[in-house]
Amino acid sequence: MPAISSNKPYRVGRSRTGLGLFATKPIRKGAKIVRYFGPLLDSRKKKDDAIENKYLFELSGRWTIDGSVRKNVARYINHACRPNAESDVMPRKRKVVIRAIKNISPGEEINYDYGTDYFKAYLKPIGCKCAACEKKRKKMRAEARAEKLRLKARAEKKALKKALKKALKKAEKQAKAQEKAEQKLKHMLNGKSNGVKLNGKPLNGHGGKSAAGKMISVKSGIFARPKGKPDRENSASA
Repeated sequence: MPAISSNKPYRVGRSRTGLGLFATKPIRKGAKIVRYFGPLLDSRKKKDDAIENKYLFELSGRWTIDGSVRKNVARYINHACRPNAESDVMPRKRKVVIRAIKNISPGEEINYDYGTDYFKAYLKPIGCKCAACEKKRKKMRAEARAEKLRLKARAEKKALKKALKKALKKAEKQAKAQEKAEQKLKHMLNGKSNGVKLNGKPLNGHGGKSAAGKMISVKSGIFARPKGKPDRENSASA
């Protein structure tokens, strides 16, 4: 880690993505923070054009700064989709300066947008870890959890409704069966009351009437004689 003078408004510190550059003093909007520097690479030279690393800063179609040297403190500045600084590129001077685009407070991490090409080549494959993207992912995770809970509650409500419907149907079926059994029992009791028997013979119908006639004859002392047969007493007196 390079030594940084105490009068500089920044320090190298631990960030969520590794190392980062943090403000040690208030930095006003528009102020120059640090210069991005390193050896100049000429794309016309095969040797220079063959160099590949993630600290290359393209100035023009020909010139590129190789910022991988340790003295280049600006290389510790991380990318952010919503940055508080920007790169001021001066192709003619072959120079890049990082400037604040917002007021930066002490302890706040300094960051700038690396650009679309760098983002697609290095950040998109692994996922951007800047504060804005982390916040967006956190929000998406929260929404996904909420949606999952909503679907779960909906499924539970549907299952409960189905169970209640099934229980109600079962109760209705049991009520109908009970009603049918009561009607059957009532019908049986009505049948027995209409067909009460005396000495093994039913009271209602023809048999009932005959038994009743015999009972009346016994009580009155009058006996019925068979038809066509003369009375013995009358024939004797004659």
